[in-house]
Amino acid sequence: MKKCSPTGWHFFISNLDLTKSSQRLVLLFIAVTINIHKTPLFAFSVCYNNSMLSKILLVFLIAMVPLVELRGAIPIAVGLDVGLPEWAILLIAVLGNILPVPFIYLFARRFLEWGSRQKWEQMKKFCRWCLNKGEKAGQKILKKAGNGIYLALFMFVAIPMPGTGAWTGTLAASFLDLDFKKTVIVVSAGVTTAGLIMLLASMGVFRGILG
Repeated sequence: MKKCSPTGWHFFISNLDLTKSSQRLVLLFIAVTINIHKTPLFAFSVCYNNSMLSKILLVFLIAMVPLVELRGAIPIAVGLDVGLPEWAILLIAVLGNILPVPFIYLFARRFLEWGSRQKWEQMKKFCRWCLNKGEKAGQKILKKAGNGIYLALFMFVAIPMPGTGAWTGTLAASFLDLDFKKTVIVVSAGVTTAGLIMLLASMGVFRGILG
């Protein structure tokens, strides 16, 4: 069994089975940007980088990251050719993106409101920024709710555009006091649709760039 220290992103890069320097640079940028290398699960995936589990964890964890989500996880997995079939990349990314949704709806707003009242300035600014983003997303969804609020929520999550996605859409739904079960179902459907869009785009675009 291979032992390793979770400290330092250099260990992650040096143990990857990637032969192209461009792929290493892209993956290094992602690891540093989202700080995913600091998590225990990421360290675990590094230690067992040659296993199928490590590849699954990589896609799954990136898809869970706010703002990045599966719209980042799928292009990375396809572009870097992690060795998983396309249907597996889609399934893993969708599951990773959907997993936080119930928790976002139930707890994110409460936490952000609590954090916005704390004395720690950085935390206060971050929480207020997230609250403002959720409120703006809610208003955006309301403006497009001519054919139904849940259809507007679906479109908000399904179309992979900057500022949209499962995290923002679910937070907006909590601000709008939408039904919990319907929100989870609609956001999940939106995530799946966004995943299909990103997979089709990535197969043509990212393989051409990094191939």
